[in-house]
Amino acid sequence: MRRILTEATMNLRNRFGVLVVAASAAALAAGLISLDARSAAPGAAAVLRIYFVDVEGGQATLIVAPAGASAQAGRALLVDTGWPDANGCDAKRIVAAAKKAGVSRLDFLLITHFHMDHVGGVTELVRRIPVETFLDHGANVETGKEADGLFKAYEKAAATRSRRTVKPGDSLALGDAEVKVLTADGDAMRSPLPGAGLPNAACQGVKPMEDDPSENARSVGILVTYGKFRFVDFGDLTWNKELALMCPENPIGAVNVFLVSHHGMNISNSPALVWALAPRVAIMNNGEKKGGSPEAWETVEKSPGLESLWQLHYSAAGGKAANVANKYIANPRGTDRGFGIELAAEPDGSFTLTNSRTGFKKKYPAR
Repeated sequence: MRRILTEATMNLRNRFGVLVVAASAAALAAGLISLDARSAAPGAAAVLRIYFVDVEGGQATLIVAPAGASAQAGRALLVDTGWPDANGCDAKRIVAAAKKAGVSRLDFLLITHFHMDHVGGVTELVRRIPVETFLDHGANVETGKEADGLFKAYEKAAATRSRRTVKPGDSLALGDAEVKVLTADGDAMRSPLPGAGLPNAACQGVKPMEDDPSENARSVGILVTYGKFRFVDFGDLTWNKELALMCPENPIGAVNVFLVSHHGMNISNSPALVWALAPRVAIMNNGEKKGGSPEAWETVEKSPGLESLWQLHYSAAGGKAANVANKYIANPRGTDRGFGIELAAEPDGSFTLTNSRTGFKKKYPAR
C-alpha cells in the first residue's frame, strides 16, 4: 500500500435566484456568479453522475451534469486531485473516470484545502485534461517545505487559467444542478438554506475538541442540489468547524448522500453534523490504512435514517466490527486496483450506486 503515513505526518495533518441565461465577460471575470438550480425537462433521461475515484485515502470526486445542459453552465466539476504520484497514477484514474463520463475537459476544479492527498495530483492532472477554472478558499495557511511546495505547484498549475476564491454562500451552476458553498477558509454560511434552520437536537452533549489550526479546518464544503437530490461534501473539515456550522440550528437540512468527512477520521464526523444531515447513504473515501476509524464509522452507522454505508476501501483500523459487507466495498482487504463507486441521481431524488469492482448496483427510490 503506497498510502502509509507516519504517525508524525498524520498528527500534523489532522489539525471547508435567478437563472442567468447570458452574462457579460466582465461579469464572469469579476468572480463567481450566483445561479439558482434549474428544473430538468419533464420526461428527460437527465442523470447527474458522481464518480468517487479511488485515490487510496485521498480525495478525487468527479461530478458531471447531464449531457445537453445549457452551454452557459459548466458541466463537469472535479473536487480535489489526489496524491502526487511519480507516475501520475491518481491523475490517470481521474481522467479514466472523465472518459467514462464522456467528459473531455473540466469546467471547474475545486480544491477543498491544500494538503498532499487533495491537491498533490494537480500538476499531473493538468497535463492530461484541460481545466477551465480553479476554485479554492484562498492562500494556504500552513508553512514549511511541504506546504510551500504544494501551494507553489498549485499556483503554477492555475497561473494560465481562471482562478476564483470562493466564500460561504457562493453558488455556481453545473448544468441543471446547483453547487452551493457552505464552508470555506474557516468560515461558514450565515443564513440557513430554504426550509432549514430548525434547532439541531444532535448538538446536545457534543463537546468541542482542541482547536485545529491546519488547512483541514479551512476546507471548502459544498452542497450539490439536483431537483430533489442533495449531496454534501465537506472535504476534511474538522470537529469544531462542524459545530460552528451546525449548532445550535441546522442550516442545511437533510441530504440524500453524505461523503463521510476526512476519510472517516474521528476528529471529524461529529454527531452534530452527521445525524443532523440524516443521509440515506454515506460514502467513505478511505484507504485501507488511512481513515476509517471505528469511532467515526459507528457515528455514521447510527445516523437516523441511514440505509447504506459504502466504502472505497476495507478499513484495517475498523477490523471485523467496523467495516460494511463486502459488496459495499470497492476495494476489499489487500486489494488496490483503483476500483471506485459511481452514483447516478435523477431530479425526483432517486439515485443508484454501483460498485465498479463487481457491478453490484443498489437503487434508492425517490421518497
